[in-house]
Amino acid sequence: MGRKMGQMRIRDYRPSDAPVLAEIYIRSVRGIGPRFYGPEQVAAWAAQAPTVERVREAYGDGRVALVAVDEADRPVAFSDVESDGHINFLYCAPEAAGRGVMSALVDMLEARARAIGHPRLHVEASEAARPFFLRRGFAMLERRELRIGDVPIHNYAMEKWLAPR
Repeated sequence: MGRKMGQMRIRDYRPSDAPVLAEIYIRSVRGIGPRFYGPEQVAAWAAQAPTVERVREAYGDGRVALVAVDEADRPVAFSDVESDGHINFLYCAPEAAGRGVMSALVDMLEARARAIGHPRLHVEASEAARPFFLRRGFAMLERRELRIGDVPIHNYAMEKWLAPR
């Protein structure tokens, strides 16, 4: 069921993964975010981290939820596609970044999305993720200026059509 990447593989989410995924979210934002956003922005973004309960609730709603794991079956990255084709989470532990994990994860997400008939994927990509999604054939729709509390931050609305329009 999993796709192998050297010592790593991708498998479906399990409820027991939730604590590690919540931790990966925070470590990713704090470890990778400062390359692209200021300290206040990173702190505000990290404060939006899902709780373990929120991960379990979200990933129990029937969406495609995938986890990249190491040779000991420990999660190192995760992503999902909601029922409308929206990619909600795409986070990688900093120590696993740059090793092809995210490409493999998104390849499998796309394959699963196609298999269940999603015509399009869409995402709000961070500054860090925007070049990744552009390389994967996503089109940038717009830069979005938003606020987390009173902290201004931005991301990018992006999409990729999987089926002819």
